[in-house]
Amino acid sequence: MKKLRLALLGRDVSLSDSEKIHRFILGKMGTECDYEKVSVPETEFCRAAERLLNETDGFNVTIPYKRSIFPYLKSIKGDAAAYGSVNTVVSAEKAGYNTDGKGFLLMLEGAGITVRGKSVLVLGAGGAGRSTAAALKAAGARVLLYRRNRRLLKEACEELGVEAAEGVVPCDIFINCTAVGMHESTGQSPVAGEALNQCLTAVDLIYRPAESEFLRLARERGKKTLSGGAMLFYQAYFSDCLYLGRKESAEEAKALYAEYLQRTQ
Repeated sequence: MKKLRLALLGRDVSLSDSEKIHRFILGKMGTECDYEKVSVPETEFCRAAERLLNETDGFNVTIPYKRSIFPYLKSIKGDAAAYGSVNTVVSAEKAGYNTDGKGFLLMLEGAGITVRGKSVLVLGAGGAGRSTAAALKAAGARVLLYRRNRRLLKEACEELGVEAAEGVVPCDIFINCTAVGMHESTGQSPVAGEALNQCLTAVDLIYRPAESEFLRLARERGKKTLSGGAMLFYQAYFSDCLYLGRKESAEEAKALYAEYLQRTQ
């Protein structure tokens, strides 16, 4: 049985479910893995990225380094180039990919949420926000992107071809792509509850806690809510297909996720 050397690189990945998910998916594909969680501050990112490129078969990149990894790679492929964000690295090629967008759209599909022709407000323009906004645009949504830094917001909107929002505006779907609500900010929401009155559906990419404060506030107001657990699984599935050079299948991904939920709940 082939054994992969994999890792997850981010500022704080100590509580991530990624290792458990990758071990499950790869086991179903007839593969084992050694898996390392690498939490580093920005001052140690360079050393960590170079080490992982030399010592692993591949690794995932998460907050806040999905753009910081670019200079260490020889090529940026597929959705990663379009999104300006890398979440998956194949080390032998020093190639960066992005599986967040596909994982996000498959999560919405599984929850019965359609985006074509809908107005979607995306909060946050980091790696996750960029991937989400670009995937939504490709799927036919009207995308409004918001972040407080107006200069960075303008740059992101011009790069992705989406609209800049002046603030929280009425929309069909409101998506939190910031890290507010996890780790040290657990129990906090990036917006006040009143802001959620203006949407029909609220989505948070955070999966721990299962119901973030953002989603709790939305649920209290009668909105449909969705957390990011399925997206985490699906982006891991698509990453594993890249590591193995294996053809991906949305149907296989959904079947594996259903089995994973049965085993873990």
